[in-house]
Amino acid sequence: MWDTIVKQFPIVFSALNVGALQTLKLFGVTLLGAIPLGLILSLGSMSRFKPLSGLVRTVIWIVRGSPLMIQLLIIYYFPGLVFGNPIWGGGEDGRFLAAAVAFIVNYACYFSEIFRGGIQGVPAGQQEAGKVLGLSKSQIFFRVTLLQMIKRIIPPMSNEIITLVKDTSLARIIALQEIIWAGQGFMKGSQGISGQIWPLFFTAVYYLAFSGILTLLFNYSEKKLSYFKI
Repeated sequence: MWDTIVKQFPIVFSALNVGALQTLKLFGVTLLGAIPLGLILSLGSMSRFKPLSGLVRTVIWIVRGSPLMIQLLIIYYFPGLVFGNPIWGGGEDGRFLAAAVAFIVNYACYFSEIFRGGIQGVPAGQQEAGKVLGLSKSQIFFRVTLLQMIKRIIPPMSNEIITLVKDTSLARIIALQEIIWAGQGFMKGSQGISGQIWPLFFTAVYYLAFSGILTLLFNYSEKKLSYFKI
């Protein structure tokens, strides 16, 4: 048994690395899109213009209240099945783009609630002090509110981002070849190897390592922002 594993390991390791790169790519693209979109949604949900805030809150409620897996399936298959226009195409790039859109929208809605809580948690007196100093609304937001909000939201954001690492595995529902897809392939038959479950255990090692690195980074960030005493 061990001799077989030793012989198969280079093949498995190479395939898992390819899947891990796809996972990291999806993770990075999701963060790049979801963080700014989440901030925009949070501002929209707090808008004094009731139709806008009502619409944004409804969208957030729908997205947060439905499974990400369902959203992936709808976003990928809906255009082709309903309109006869498979806008994503059938290749790996198309599946990745559809997955990225689904993940960005989903996590932007979760992030927006975290941002909203962080913004509303900053004492109103801070904004009033900014007005007394003659700062504009945008200056107060970026120089006063945003900086203090960042300190407040790091713990819940870190939790959501680490969850995102694991949620990337859901992308295999539309056949995106991420790391678990690669590991599971050796059970069904991949590159001359079949009936092997041990590669799946190695996929868990990748997730643990990635989550561990992120945890260290977030702990470091919290210490660096400790000068905000709130």
